[in-house]
Amino acid sequence: MRVHRRTTVLALSVALLAAAGPLAAPASAAPAPPSAVRAGTVAGPDAAALRAALAGLPDDDATAALVRVGGDDGRWRGSAGVHDLASGRPADPRARFRAGSTTKVVTAAAVLRLAADGRIDLDAPVQHYLPDLLGPAFRPVTVRQLLNHTSGIPAGDGLGDSFEELYAHRFEQLGPRQVVASAVAKGPEFDPGTRQHYLNINYTVLGLLVEEVTGRPYASAATALVLRPAGMRDTSFPGTDPRIRGPHNHGYQKVQRANGTAEFVDVTEWVPADEAAGGMISTAADLERLLTRLFRGELVPAPQLEEMFTVPADVPGASYSAGLQRFEHEGRVYWLKSGARYGYSTVLAATRDLSRTLVFSVNSTDAKGEGMNPVAQRIALAALR
Repeated sequence: MRVHRRTTVLALSVALLAAAGPLAAPASAAPAPPSAVRAGTVAGPDAAALRAALAGLPDDDATAALVRVGGDDGRWRGSAGVHDLASGRPADPRARFRAGSTTKVVTAAAVLRLAADGRIDLDAPVQHYLPDLLGPAFRPVTVRQLLNHTSGIPAGDGLGDSFEELYAHRFEQLGPRQVVASAVAKGPEFDPGTRQHYLNINYTVLGLLVEEVTGRPYASAATALVLRPAGMRDTSFPGTDPRIRGPHNHGYQKVQRANGTAEFVDVTEWVPADEAAGGMISTAADLERLLTRLFRGELVPAPQLEEMFTVPADVPGASYSAGLQRFEHEGRVYWLKSGARYGYSTVLAATRDLSRTLVFSVNSTDAKGEGMNPVAQRIALAALR
């Protein structure tokens, strides 16, 4: 299975700045006419640059985008593009979308809340809580090592490697224990704590840990521990439902055909994989609430919150903390999380003191590509200047 490196690519791109049977009938490869950028601002962020970043949507790279920028010097809200290519009507700024790996922020916060309550010991091996999960080939893996991706557990198997394979199985789902069993069968990738390798499997295991400790399904526990306290009323875990309930903009994948033509395949309906690692549906407003309330210490007590701003110092090249990733740009340190599901790319980022915050969702036509989406890059450049 291909290792998903989208989060790392997004983070580094922003820091450097300078997911059997025929495919469903796709929308036309010619995007609908560009829609107007709808925005409102309270002084501060560079409104002109942000409007320019969203201009011309839909295009080959994205069909819609939602942006929220905030901080000490004001805030900016904007949307552009279309709800769907067939109708061409404007994108809904209140749209729900597949949040991908930004789900990990919620999972990390849930684990840290349980740690604050004395129900999880971050220094205890996960084998203490789930004794039959990893097997004898694995050395003790602490909960903290799962949180910061230094566990050494390899990637689990999925339902395919290419878009075509995954699309053919888009209404199927592997259970978390199946995924973990496929990873365990490969043996350890490295000794725990010696390297950092960002992989969904770490948070798949953490989801099982949350279920074991709380005695509740992951979605129920995460809602009680994080979503509800954060006021994330439009955020949910769909389980095996392939639909996005409520207002949403369609997602598309651009597919190159053998004859050289390109078509846009509607990928809006898809059963999410890796619930605790990336299965959440959310909104830009809800992710902004999560970001601000989390960083203010309203969701996780200060001692445990520090884990989200601590990169393991003894691991060469490490940049991930518990649920977030550190990057520096023009002398400012940002903490971010990105996520990608076919048709949807999402980023949340902020300075620790919330002097600058950024949340955006781009309906990327190549959300699993190795490079940063050009629209997403323009947004980041405009928001972080």
